[in-house]
Amino acid sequence: MSGMLIAIGSLTFLGLALGTILGAAARQFAVQENPLEEELKAMLPGSQCGQCGYVGCAQYAVALAKGEASVTLCAPGGKAVIEALANKLGVTADLSGHEEKGPEHAFIVEDLCIGCTRCIRECSTDAIMGANKLMHTIIVDACHGCSKCVKVCPTDAIVMVQYPVTLRNWHWSKPVIEETHTKSEVAHEH
Repeated sequence: MSGMLIAIGSLTFLGLALGTILGAAARQFAVQENPLEEELKAMLPGSQCGQCGYVGCAQYAVALAKGEASVTLCAPGGKAVIEALANKLGVTADLSGHEEKGPEHAFIVEDLCIGCTRCIRECSTDAIMGANKLMHTIIVDACHGCSKCVKVCPTDAIVMVQYPVTLRNWHWSKPVIEETHTKSEVAHEH
């Protein structure tokens, strides 16, 4: 009985000592993060899709904060995120080549799928189910629309489709306000 108490006591002491050492090391060697990086990361959609060319939204936020990346790279965020990033960083965003699309998900055309599993290896959210030499399918709720699977499919069996509009995901369009007078015309009137 005393052997068991000694073992419990020594493990408890060892756990407390190592916990104290780890806590002190965490405070001593803590890396201070740039608050701008955190703000930019919070503005991004967080889908970790990699369409911007970076591993995830955190790496893209770091590159934005350092001025090493363009604000127009986030495809899932769309025009609203691009404009918000540009305003935050005080830069202008060239949206001339930007095409605003609604949310999309991957879809596999069953007749074309050969079961090569290239798409499964590319999917970062495990949204594709299937096995080698068998037809695959997409779990729509897990797909974040990064379209990486489309690029690796050798038979072009994967296409991106827009989510169907339902009562659950329908949004009222924002009104378009047209300004009929320029600032100089208003100044001349008064």
